Parts: sequence; C-alpha cells; structure tokens
Amino acid sequence: MKERVYDLEERLLNFAVVVIDISESLPNTRAGNHIAGQILRSGTSPYGNHGEAQEPESADDFIHKLKLCLKELRETRRWARLIERKQWRKGDPQLAVLLSEVEELIRIFKASIQTAQRNRTTNTRKLNQPPTRPNS
Repeated sequence: MKERVYDLEERLLNFAVVVIDISESLPNTRAGNHIAGQILRSGTSPYGNHGEAQEPESADDFIHKLKLCLKELRETRRWARLIERKQWRKGDPQLAVLLSEVEELIRIFKASIQTAQRNRTTNTRKLNQPPTRPNS
C-alpha cells in the first residue's frame, strides 16, 4: 500500500509529474497534441501558484492564488475525463491516480479557501472593533 503524502507542495509536484507523463504519451494527432497542451498547462499550474500563495501580499492575494489553483485543478479534471472517455490511456493506472488525486486536491483547496475566507472575515471584524477599556 502506498503511503499517504500530506505535504501539499510534494503532492502538487507529484501531480504535475503525472500530468507531464500523461501529456507526453497522448497520440501525436491534432486532437492529441491539443489536449496534451491543455492538460499540461492546467495540470502543472497549481504547483507554481501554490508556491506564489506561500508568500502572499495580503489575505486577499492568498485567497486569490488558492482560487487560481482550484480553477486549474478543475480544468485538469475535465481534460483527464476527456482522455479517459477517448480511451487514449485505457487501463493505465496513472490516469486513475490522476483522476483520484485531482478530486482530493480540489477538496483540499476548497476547504483551504473557505478557511482563509473565514479567517479574513474574523480578523477584519477584530480590527474594526473599538478597543476595550479595563473596568476601573
């Protein structure tokens, strides 16, 4: 049984490697090359955007970069489903791994965005409250 990796950077790196492998193995046809380019772009993007999110300029910037990751992961899921439907990688365990991992990563990023938005709202409320005075 494969050991679970909880380091998000490492998971995104492994995800990008699988995307690259899949894109490189698609048929050398007009359609195959188009889909290869699309999944390659969207599937490797979350790794870089996650790196950008680690040094955000603000809470809004952090949330924006996480949303970019989520958007690209959803797009990757679509291209992977198309590859599966076309049976270009029929029976390939890498495609099954990609489809499973993209679902998990989408859930992780959705939850992270919700938490960041909640934290931003809580912190904004705290900043906008008048200072409390001790009872004299």
